[in-house]
This record gives sequence, C-alpha cells and structure tokens, in this order.
Amino acid sequence: MNTEKMTLEPAETRSINPKVFTMWLFIVSILMLFAAFTSAYLVRKAEGNWVEFKLPALFSYSTVVLLLSSISMHFALISAKKDQFNALRISISITFVLGLLFLIMQFYGWIQLVEMNVFFVGNPSGSFVYVFSGLHGLHLVSGLIVLTFALVAAFRFKINAKSLTQIKICSTYWHFLDALWLYLFVFLLINN
Repeated sequence: MNTEKMTLEPAETRSINPKVFTMWLFIVSILMLFAAFTSAYLVRKAEGNWVEFKLPALFSYSTVVLLLSSISMHFALISAKKDQFNALRISISITFVLGLLFLIMQFYGWIQLVEMNVFFVGNPSGSFVYVFSGLHGLHLVSGLIVLTFALVAAFRFKINAKSLTQIKICSTYWHFLDALWLYLFVFLLINN
C-alpha cells in the first residue's frame, strides 16, 4: 500500500452566469405563455362563431422594422466583440429606435383594427389579435429597457471584447422577441 497521501482533484463544475440563467427562465416563461395563448386560439376557433378578417397592413410593415432591428442588434454584438465602441453605440441606438418604431406602428395597427370594426371586446378572433400584439408589445418594452441599460454600459465602456455578458443577454433577448413576433405574425396570417 502506498503511504503517500492521495489527493483528489475536485471535479470541474459547470456553472452559468445567474443573469444569463434568469434571462433563459424568463424566455421559457414567455414561450409557455404564448404557447398557451396560441393553443387557446386554436381551440376557441374550432368552436365556431369566429369572424375572419385581414390583419392591418401596418402589422406587415412593423414586422419588417423588427427584423431590421435584429440585424442592427447583431451588428452591436459584432462591434462589441471587436471593441468598436462607436459602432456598438450606434447599433444599439438604431435597434432602440427601430423597436420604438415597431411599437408605434403596432399602436396604429390597432387603430386600423378599430377602423375595420375589430375590437378587443366582441368576437374572440379580434380579442386574440389584441392580446397577442399587446403582450408582445409589453415584452418589447422590457427589451427596450434592457437595450437602454446596454447603451448606458456601452457609453461607460463596460461592454467590450472581455466583458460581453450584458450585450449577449441583450442580443439573445432581442432576437427572441423578434422571433416570437415573427411566429405570432405568421400564426395569425395562417389561422385568421
């Protein structure tokens, strides 16, 4: 028997940044919420008494605006990885403006719905459109808040090639919100 002391190496632990973990929990909860609502939509539509209508044209245009914001957000992440601070600030600012423009267009899309006699109260088909776009808009406001914090951090040089957690969280959440709207928009186009 060997008299030397045996030293055991601790097993490498895998951990995730608590902020990243929180973001993913939030994303999963949002996914579950919208999965429940889209399921409820399909069940309610199958029951009948369903008014079909075309989505406002502004919803199509706002979708393009949101997709453009994803491109600018991607450039923000690339700029951060390369320590291109001015490009980072500009890209985040463009993303913010496009996100705000999306929300404004959605609001005017609601005005178009009212002009088409589609109201929140009334036939469930209209109610679901308001709920989908309204809840998504609310989550997009949270995305704009995350963007604001990232922009402030970018101006303070706290986002750089060695410190990417904040911009990665911001980018992931923003792309998720864009993908979520694209899903909802296509879902409504197909099922409305």
